[in-house]
Order: sequence, then structure tokens, then C-alpha cells
Amino acid sequence: MNLTNMMAFLVFPYLALTTFVVGHAYRYIVDPFFWNAKSSEFLEKKNLYPGITLFHWGILLTLLGHAGGLLIPQTLFDMVGIDGQAHLRVAYWSGLVVGAAAFVGSILLLWRRATVKRIQATTTLNDYVTLAGLVFVTGAGLFNVVFGHFYVLDTIAPWIRGIVFFQPNPELMSAVPLSYKIHILSAFALLGFSPFSRLVHIWSAPFTYLLRRHIVFRRRVADASVQYVD
Repeated sequence: MNLTNMMAFLVFPYLALTTFVVGHAYRYIVDPFFWNAKSSEFLEKKNLYPGITLFHWGILLTLLGHAGGLLIPQTLFDMVGIDGQAHLRVAYWSGLVVGAAAFVGSILLLWRRATVKRIQATTTLNDYVTLAGLVFVTGAGLFNVVFGHFYVLDTIAPWIRGIVFFQPNPELMSAVPLSYKIHILSAFALLGFSPFSRLVHIWSAPFTYLLRRHIVFRRRVADASVQYVD
């Protein structure tokens, strides 16, 4: 087995995932008051909404697409009449739309950080690294969608399932094009970096809001006949 391939697609993914899990847990315990996105909306709104909307919708749908397309074996898609080529066509067009949204959104957010003076004054090096990482990862993914056209269902898909279910086979990645490898490794690097950045707020999504009981407001009209004594 090639040592470089084993380090890149066996050791590094588990190192990044371990850092992701342990890092988030540790930060939540020792740093709960800074577990947030450090929103800059109060400082400037006009340039925020286009980028934040495109990025959030794009990245969420991209993650769902990756989970459904790579973690579900192709045999299950075959059972419902979706063969490999049809699967890849759906992945191409959906990936083109949501990947472009995530990429453009992350560029807009980085541009806002670098050009709006009020935001620039409160932006740290960590913020720039985080946004640059998002631009790079989404850009590399979009590049593969547009120019890659590699059949991932026999290589990358079973490899990522092997990583998730602790049956890794790094040899599956040997024949994968370099651009796909760069996208995958940069994505794992960003996962490993996320506990130390503002990306921790991904765990603070208000999903429980949907389960909250409704607050009922009732209008009370005062009886004009009632006399109030001061």
C-alpha cells in the first residue's frame, strides 16, 4: 500500500474527524459563552443578506446531497430504478446549482469582511482563514462538478462509507483525479479546524424551535362600566 495514499486517505480523515468531535465537545464545556457565530448583522446589514442567504442554503443542500449521494449505496438506488448514470446526472445538476450558491455566497461574505470598514475592524485572522477555507472547499467542489465528470460511485462513495463505518479502504482513492483529492482533503481539514472557529455555531441551529408550544395572545377589552379608583 502506498504510504502517502494511506496517510492522506486513512490517517488524516480520522485525525480530522477526531479533532472535530473532541474539539467541539471540549470547547462547549470550557468556552460556552463564546459558542456563537459572532454575528456582525448589527454593524452592517445591506451587504450581509445576499451572501449569507446564498451560502447557508447552498452549503446545507450541498451537505444533504453529499450524504444522500455518497453514504447511500448505489444498490439501493438501483432497487428504485435509478441507475448509476441517472444518479450522476441528478448529482451534476443539483450540485451545479447548490454548489454555485455556496461558492458565490462564501465569496460575498469574504468580500464583505475585507472591504466594509466597520466589519473589517472587528474581523480576526481566524475569520479570514475560515472564510478563505470555505471559498476554497466550495470552489474545488464546484470545479469538479463542472470539469471533473469522474465516476465516483465505485471509488469515492465506497471509500467515504468505509471511513464512516470504520471499514476504511484507502486503495479505492488511488485512481481518483487530483482535483477530487484536493477537494476531499481540504474539506476534512476544514472539519478539523471548525472547533476553533466561528463555525461552532452549526450546532446552535434552532431546530427545537419547531417543537416549542405556541404562545397564544388574547386581546382583553376593558369594560367601560367598571370604575377604577386611584
